[in-house]
Amino acid sequence: MFESRHIKTFHEVVRTGSYSAAARSLGYTQPAITQQMKALERSVGTPLFTRAGRGVRLTEAGEAMARHAGVILESISAAQEQMNAITRLRSGRVRVCAFPSASATLIPEAMARLSAEHPGVRVELLEGEPPDSLRQLVRGECDITLAFSYPGLHDDVPEDLVEVPLMEDLLTVLLPAGHPLARRKAVHLADLRDERWIAGCLRCRANFLHACAEEGFAPDIAFTTDDNLVVQSLVAAGVGVAMMPALVLSFLCHTKVTGRAVEPHTRRQVSAYVLREHLRIPATALVLDQLKAVAEARVGC
Repeated sequence: MFESRHIKTFHEVVRTGSYSAAARSLGYTQPAITQQMKALERSVGTPLFTRAGRGVRLTEAGEAMARHAGVILESISAAQEQMNAITRLRSGRVRVCAFPSASATLIPEAMARLSAEHPGVRVELLEGEPPDSLRQLVRGECDITLAFSYPGLHDDVPEDLVEVPLMEDLLTVLLPAGHPLARRKAVHLADLRDERWIAGCLRCRANFLHACAEEGFAPDIAFTTDDNLVVQSLVAAGVGVAMMPALVLSFLCHTKVTGRAVEPHTRRQVSAYVLREHLRIPATALVLDQLKAVAEARVGC
């Protein structure tokens, strides 16, 4: 294994032609240069120089080393510059896995802030629903996961993950615009017991069934889809109603759909998750800060 300082000193000896000249150039003593070259030769297992008057001449092994030394030093310099850029947040890559409604709301706002302040930080976006998205994080397929949980329905979170709470998201009900209950500011869940329902992902469906059971009825689930746009289209067509998080209301695409608060009030917790050791990576910490800022701004609205 070669030490970079030995390679740098070797390169300078070759460039200047002698140990003494290299010592003057690098600000070392000549004995220090001699000791470094002996250490490098021990690593190589063969002499690199022979004496030539007051200077030195490369052996065959030395000539081979000289051909590689410049490339090695350039690679080290490039690596140092890249590390410095990452540390100073001029660059860096962060892979974020988020559930659809977060991808449509929190992510765009956070990325707009990030691009304006740190254009060299690159964010790659993946979509995934918990708990699968948490497993992606553990497997190293992403650096940050945005996930949600419902009261009383928490899944076990792996011990090596750190939860960063972002916001509480109130649940609402999506109704066709002409629905009789759409005139109310809030709709009691029990008043919708006779409706046909559209259910979402497994975690949301489990919470929905639990909420209905608490109100004493089993819902008639006519459709199941994870696609928020499909849910809105089905509601707009009048073929069902849906319980959806309030984040969805910010990107309603149909004028024939209206969102109303549902009673009793239920909220889901939206959090970011990250591997503990990744909290020390500057770009990852920066993305987390931007997500927290956007979430706090939404809560304050």
